[in-house]
Amino acid sequence: MRWLLLGAVLALLLLFPSMLTVLAAVLAAVLSKPALVAFGLGLLARPLLPRRWAR
Repeated sequence: MRWLLLGAVLALLLLFPSMLTVLAAVLAAVLSKPALVAFGLGLLARPLLPRRWAR
């Protein structure tokens, strides 16, 4: 699924070269918000954490 999304984004960038500017602007806007970055990192780290903490 990840590769399909990456392929779709790359295809759009090849079809519409100006979309690179739009994509960079959206990425900069998201990264400028620390709460969104922390939330995203938490979502990525969640599967790596054990379900129950050992005592």
